[in-house]
Amino acid sequence: MVYGRAKSSMRALMLSAVTFLADPADPDAIDRLADTLSVLVSGVAGGLVSDAVIVTGTESEAVATIADATGATVVLHRSGSPYAAGAAAARRDWVLCLEAGDVLAEGWIRTLDRFVGTARPEAGLGRLHRPAAGWVGHLVGRAEALVGARRARAGDVVRREALRAGTVFVPRLPVRPLIARIDRA
Repeated sequence: MVYGRAKSSMRALMLSAVTFLADPADPDAIDRLADTLSVLVSGVAGGLVSDAVIVTGTESEAVATIADATGATVVLHRSGSPYAAGAAAARRDWVLCLEAGDVLAEGWIRTLDRFVGTARPEAGLGRLHRPAAGWVGHLVGRAEALVGARRARAGDVVRREALRAGTVFVPRLPVRPLIARIDRA
């Protein structure tokens, strides 16, 4: 008697994690990057995250050391969308967009696994819940839920091809809110 899918078939779709580090010279930047990458380890162990890309605006020996230790790829990015730049180096069809310091809360693996495994081809992007960004951020989020998103932001799970197409989504991508949460380190 079969009660559900085998665990191995649930992990058929994996994603790439792209983490943006704006200023590696900031005294706390490397610690924030390490916090974010350490949370991704459970996604790698769970078979959801296949590769990591670190996008930064300037070269940094500390970033290169962390990338070497974790097996991540470093992409230098000076203008436009850091997530589009990271998508060029990503190996999977789905990209999880993060900022250094983002810490995914418990349950994120199950939520993202379900999303990438069941998303229809027309699905634009999944958006993880972030801490409140004030009333302006709340209004922007509500508007994007109605009319779609113009660009990727930290906490989004987006198809790689949509990110590679440019810094602005044309047409706007429909937003599917996800129940998993992102905290800040």
